[in-house]
Amino acid sequence: MVLLRLLSYLPLWFLYRVSDALFVLAYYVVKYRRQVVYRNLKNAFPHKTPDELRGIERQFYQSLCDYAVETLKLLTIAHPELEKRVVYTNREVIGANTPHAIFLASHQFNWEWLLASGSFSFPIPVDFVYQRQSSGVFNAFSLAGRTRFGAHPILRQHVAREAIKRKHLPRIIAIVADQFPSGRNDKRYWTTFLHQETAFFQGISQLAVITQYPVYYLRMRKIARGYYEATLELIGTPPYAKEGNGLVEAYVRATERVISDYPHDWLWSHKRWKRSRKEMGE
Repeated sequence: MVLLRLLSYLPLWFLYRVSDALFVLAYYVVKYRRQVVYRNLKNAFPHKTPDELRGIERQFYQSLCDYAVETLKLLTIAHPELEKRVVYTNREVIGANTPHAIFLASHQFNWEWLLASGSFSFPIPVDFVYQRQSSGVFNAFSLAGRTRFGAHPILRQHVAREAIKRKHLPRIIAIVADQFPSGRNDKRYWTTFLHQETAFFQGISQLAVITQYPVYYLRMRKIARGYYEATLELIGTPPYAKEGNGLVEAYVRATERVISDYPHDWLWSHKRWKRSRKEMGE
């Protein structure tokens, strides 16, 4: 961690040169998950030509390497600098009349900067849901960046308990919810996403029912290297019924739209479709 922190003091312009070198290494030399990325792109965009898919693939790897150095920089980046680099187009929708909210985001670059900047961009505190990493060093590194500006971490396994315990506190609960729900106790909602049968966490609907908070999708896009724009889209308002998955479906469609608009900035190297509904016995 000490070495990582020291490296994070390097200026961003230098770290982007490191990113350029990482891109050459990952894309041309190591070919990091190239087969996984291309297969995911081909299945998600069946109407695109091979040249179009390769173009998206190449841009994705550039964004992935930028994400790596930007996440490193998060350990030491100054508040005014990050505020300048992540702009919320309509943050005024969270004000005195909205003391609670759930924010749902996807793995659209750079979600780490999105969380960190959200910690000081709204008038109420931010809690975020996370999954503990198997590596102690990586887990500590991840939490150091995410909590640096005051965000409160909640382990995924403790979400329901914490939601009830802290229900009446003014706060935002932030979740990146497009991972594959692979845990034995995860309740899955299956739908068609990017032309493929895909499982999503049913728990985001359950969280909305428990809290009765309004739910916003954070639509993020890269506007230039190191600069991002985020817009809040209201996708759910209380009261919520205990049954039904309309909120999950609204999240899925919002995620699908932003991926379709900016396909090179989603995390295609993730093995999102590694298990089918049949394999899960559902």
